Amino acid sequence: MQIYIIMAFMAGAFLIQMALGYLQLKHFTKAYAEMRRVGKVAIGKKPGKIRSGTIVLFAISNNGNILKAKKMQGVTVMATFKDLPGFEGKNLRNLKDQDMAHCNKLLKSAIQDAVSNYKIIMSGGTIPEKSSLFRRMMVKAEHVATLKK
Repeated sequence: MQIYIIMAFMAGAFLIQMALGYLQLKHFTKAYAEMRRVGKVAIGKKPGKIRSGTIVLFAISNNGNILKAKKMQGVTVMATFKDLPGFEGKNLRNLKDQDMAHCNKLLKSAIQDAVSNYKIIMSGGTIPEKSSLFRRMMVKAEHVATLKK
């Protein structure tokens, strides 16, 4: 009987997590659509494993000037997008450390990712997909297996 209670609790927690994840994705889509109405959108992210994750959205003009900036930073799925002041009018390609002086370390990293992604796309390249945790573990296991041969 106790196992059924534990299973029901786990199923309930899973469903709540799915619902909250859906709401966060819906919030991201709304913020992206709003930024897309302003101009092209450059996205940068710094996923958090233990610390908070960060996503930045920059609405940019055709020549790379930032028209609007937003950030989402937090540990939980309850994080929402907020305006990111201090970047309007600056060129995304030419952002310097002093332009990000008011930003924390994770936010700076996400901004640098957005700059890098923008430069790659504008030069005609594609953004490389980052390996998942499972894929990295498989690569390490394959490497260890080849060393033993």
